[in-house]
Amino acid sequence: MTKKRKTNTYIEVSALGQHICMSTYKAQRVIDQIRERSYEETLMILELMPYRACYPIFKLVYSVAANASHNMGFNETSLVISKAEVNEGTTVKKLKPRARGRSYPIKRSTCHMTIVLKDISLLYEYEN
Repeated sequence: MTKKRKTNTYIEVSALGQHICMSTYKAQRVIDQIRERSYEETLMILELMPYRACYPIFKLVYSVAANASHNMGFNETSLVISKAEVNEGTTVKKLKPRARGRSYPIKRSTCHMTIVLKDISLLYEYEN
């Protein structure tokens, strides 16, 4: 039997990007680089990395930070990525016409990304 840890939802903000046309493994390579880093450092890393997966992840991280500052009133300088994960999404199946009336199946994989930001300034207030 596993115990669920109770987290304080007042210091965390999350966003979910669904059906992003990209392989899970290609997105996972970038997500592993930004996990447990600060928000500003994450933006610099994503701008300088040469992978195609960086742009949708950059948009998602930027969206989470905008949610945190607008909805919760958090300061963007004290935000840290506490959880970042990529899950496999649905597979888009198409048929490509080939010679002699045949068809060739094309499978495009998609992924779902979840990014959770935590405000570390409020975390210190709750501990003290």
